[in-house]
Amino acid sequence: MQDTRDALEQRQIPIYFATVALACAAAWALPGTALLQSAINPALALMLYVTFLQVPVAELRGALGQVRFLAALLVANFIAIPMLVWGLAQCLPDDPLLRLGVALVLLAPCIDYVVTFSHLGRADARLLLAATPVLLIVQMLALPAYLGLFLGRDAARLVEAGPFLHAFVWLIAVPLGLAAATQAWAGRSAAGARAAARLGLLPVPATALVLFVVIAAVLPQLGGARQAAWSVLPVYAAFAVAAPLLGWLVARAFGLAAPAGRAVAFSAGTRNSLVVLPLALAVPGAMPVLPAIIVSQTLVELLAELAYVRAIARWGRDQGAGAAP
Repeated sequence: MQDTRDALEQRQIPIYFATVALACAAAWALPGTALLQSAINPALALMLYVTFLQVPVAELRGALGQVRFLAALLVANFIAIPMLVWGLAQCLPDDPLLRLGVALVLLAPCIDYVVTFSHLGRADARLLLAATPVLLIVQMLALPAYLGLFLGRDAARLVEAGPFLHAFVWLIAVPLGLAAATQAWAGRSAAGARAAARLGLLPVPATALVLFVVIAAVLPQLGGARQAAWSVLPVYAAFAVAAPLLGWLVARAFGLAAPAGRAVAFSAGTRNSLVVLPLALAVPGAMPVLPAIIVSQTLVELLAELAYVRAIARWGRDQGAGAAP
């Protein structure tokens, strides 16, 4: 079973690229995407559950005590990244709706599948998982302030707590609770240990499932706003390159060990697009521009994550164990 797991992890990049190609074909061939859209959150929950199984839940309390890591994570996401977003926003057309969509998605750090990709990319997913409540609370408080600073008070009023709390409960708390229960079962019985071992084969297939469902569901939404989507792609591509590098530099400035630094880099490069989409849909006159802008970021990010898994895993390898997180 371990051989199968190793083979899946070694071949994850071609598996993901094949999945992306299949999802694009499905998006073109399928007449509707309502069923796929309703499957996004369950697929994310499954992916996070099998990812959390690989992270010893009992160790999370100790991870929360890593003050230097939390400080680096907050500086990267709420100081360095907003500065980057402000600079990139100067390259956008002078369209308030377009600028709102870009700011909304790029200012909110991911709290869900970033844990999976960071785990696959040899980052310290345990630290990142423990920090998700902190990231959630700070972004709920900071996002209105940044939107108000960048775009005015009307944009700041768009941020509501509901979608963020819903995502945290169903995509973090519930899968984490199930993972803790499974780990406890595995520690008490041979049947539980066998079940946990079989579930350990699923992180790569579950991630591929999320890629397929998200891409196949959201690609058709771009049809009515292609011009807006194309206009933001260069900004998203620049962000995908610069953001993890900024996160890594912040982590090195705080003297973090390489795995913790990779976690900060993954967090800086991964945004909360699936959570902020309901906020965007609530904006008067949002359709179809705002969803298309946010969906475009999702597609760019998913492709970037495939590169991050391979590239960021190499960062800091020559530095040995490095400093403690």
